[in-house]
Amino acid sequence: MARIHLYVAAACAVVLALAAPALAGDPDLLQDVCVADLASPIKLNGFPCKANITADDFFFAGLRNPGNTNNPAGSVVTAANVEKFPGVNTLGVSIARIDYAPGGQNPPHTHPRATEIIFVLEGTLEVGFITTANKLFTKTVNKGDVFVFPRGLVHFQQNRGHGPAAVVAAFNSQLQGTQAIAMTLFGATPPVSTDVLAKAFRIGNGEVDAIKAKFAPK
Repeated sequence: MARIHLYVAAACAVVLALAAPALAGDPDLLQDVCVADLASPIKLNGFPCKANITADDFFFAGLRNPGNTNNPAGSVVTAANVEKFPGVNTLGVSIARIDYAPGGQNPPHTHPRATEIIFVLEGTLEVGFITTANKLFTKTVNKGDVFVFPRGLVHFQQNRGHGPAAVVAAFNSQLQGTQAIAMTLFGATPPVSTDVLAKAFRIGNGEVDAIKAKFAPK
């Protein structure tokens, strides 16, 4: 009996291991293509399919040129997800270009629906992620290097070079979702109560209000 239980447990472990990759990204598609109809009033988990499609639906030219990094973070993300690139609907993938000014940062954030992998086009970046055990994994990466950020974990990139930097980021989701930690907490609408944030960060209400002012909608 004990041996049977062992075999059953081993079989369950194999099934779970085989199922894990399927749970790591978007659900599998049920037809060859399903270009997103972004104008449809129908609401579902994803986007309904467009009736008439062309090759242009599977083409995106928006990553050719650097984005404008003239902002407080000194970085900009140019996304090619389903909202900008309808051809990836139901395909479980998307891509982005991230540009950084010298010293620019893609601030700490998470992607609840995707793992992210980056390829450095130019420059030198400090990149890292933090586990749920509060352990930081960080590395300096250069042109041609690749680094991966596990799904859902807080991560960041910062330009440590003297010139501009850029990466291509790929995701195993058509719309990975992004929650920037500071903006999420201090720029939410309606706002998170000041006393909640003051207690969480162990600072005064006045300091919270000063930070909120920096993230107020423009």
